[in-house]
Amino acid sequence: MRRLDRRGAITFVDATSAEDSSCPVDRADLLARFHASEDGKLLSGAAAFAAMWRQIPMLRPLGLAARSPAVLALLERGYRRFLRIRPRLQRFVARAGAA
Repeated sequence: MRRLDRRGAITFVDATSAEDSSCPVDRADLLARFHASEDGKLLSGAAAFAAMWRQIPMLRPLGLAARSPAVLALLERGYRRFLRIRPRLQRFVARAGAA
């Protein structure tokens, strides 16, 4: 995503090392789901991804489509499924990187 953000519209924060006491979200919650802030509102999951996509010209149409409650609900369902397999994907990538 950083490469796609050519305008520098997104500020990425690594939650694994962030010690910001002003953050309203518990660190464990930050690490469990993707979070983003848009127009002063804290978003989580698919809504956070959609906010990020709206800042990237190539992905903006998908982000705008996610403003529809039906589209966002579908994306959230897919995101929750992804979260179930994420630990296995992380182990696979770690093993592949070590090889």
